[in-house]
Amino acid sequence: MCGLCYIPGFGNECASEDPRCPGALPEGQNNPQVCPYNLYAEQLSGSAFTCPRSTNKRSWLYRILPSVCHKPFESIDQGHVTHNWDEVDPDPNQLRWKPFEIPKASQKKVDFVSGLHTLCGAGDIRSNNGLAIHIFLCNTSMGNRVVHWALSFLLVPQKGKLLIYTEFGKMLVQPNEICVIQRGMRFSIDVFEETRGYILEVYGVHFELPDLGPIGANGLANPRDFLIPVAWYEDRQVPGGYTVINKYQGKLFAAKQNVSPFNVVAWHGNYTPYKYNLENFMVINSVAFDHADPSIFTVLTAKSVRPGVAVADFVIFPPRWGVADKTFRPPYYHRNCMSEFMGLIKGHYEAKQGEFLPGGGSLHSSMTPHGPDADCFEKASKAKLAPERIADGTMAFMFESSLSMAVTKWGLKSSSCLDENYYKCWEPLKSHFTPDSRKPAGPN
Repeated sequence: MCGLCYIPGFGNECASEDPRCPGALPEGQNNPQVCPYNLYAEQLSGSAFTCPRSTNKRSWLYRILPSVCHKPFESIDQGHVTHNWDEVDPDPNQLRWKPFEIPKASQKKVDFVSGLHTLCGAGDIRSNNGLAIHIFLCNTSMGNRVVHWALSFLLVPQKGKLLIYTEFGKMLVQPNEICVIQRGMRFSIDVFEETRGYILEVYGVHFELPDLGPIGANGLANPRDFLIPVAWYEDRQVPGGYTVINKYQGKLFAAKQNVSPFNVVAWHGNYTPYKYNLENFMVINSVAFDHADPSIFTVLTAKSVRPGVAVADFVIFPPRWGVADKTFRPPYYHRNCMSEFMGLIKGHYEAKQGEFLPGGGSLHSSMTPHGPDADCFEKASKAKLAPERIADGTMAFMFESSLSMAVTKWGLKSSSCLDENYYKCWEPLKSHFTPDSRKPAGPN
């Protein structure tokens, strides 16, 4: 893992070449008749050729052999990956999952692909409109297996670090960091222990930084803090070949090829994988009274065709100061037209400090009411307000979507992690109504 280097910046035009082959990038053109070092030129397009320049995404790869050099793809076992949102009847209830169990390496070797489990999602993968949320539970590296993903996804490790090989280079991604692998990019993942995390997969759109509006030019996730891997190649063959796993229209296929898929000596463009450390997020919060909407915690967004409405937002709730006066400070009771999936990387979430645990999750579907549990409400209503640190040692996050998500059979039944008693955290709530006195009780 030594020697990992990165290029800073979000969405930049970048160029990189492996230092073992100086001058591997062609000068003055993308596709010369003969490339330096007799490499092949290959373009990876993340958008239509005719997209406006501001949204056009593509990179040129200069590789030992083009990616077309593989045997035919054949269907393979799907495992727990699905995009069938009609497996079970819809469930409008508040849902919470205990930490998803990681298979023990001593009992069964499970790599990233075989450890993928689809939890919920919505939309149509063929028309490129929708999303899916997956949980990955693995204990061994992928070895000579690589994934060719037809959709973009955001990966949130919760336990164990990941060494991710891509055609653009290598990234080390640890808990409290995220990475994005964009559609069409091949990758493989090494793990070093029993490993767990979350994936937000979006169809047909790309993650981008949210607009800042009145916030101004700076704040939230700053572009300079996103890191892109530098070029690194391997020129080797494997007896029996590499297995390239293609996730296409929601199904898994596999093909064999002799040469390493990570044979890119140089590349340039603006369509790359990247990673980001959540500790670098610049938190904005109320400094007077009441709450600002949780959209102020958005790290990345995948926009829909409707202005201001996202297919998916990635939102975090990092350590920060709470100073709001005359205000109930935990998250308020809420019914949202958006669907909210929450996960916890570490620590405890301020509104539910009991059974919402790292490695688990919750789903509050569109218009399903939710909010602080009874204990949190009572304590926060009576607390003496003073500046206080919130969420130290904690990192909770949310995948929020305008789509109404269906939960899979694995999520509701097979995982055996669904907390059937979640609803009980609100049962102790009692009426404090005082019809004869307008003055509220409390220390303030």
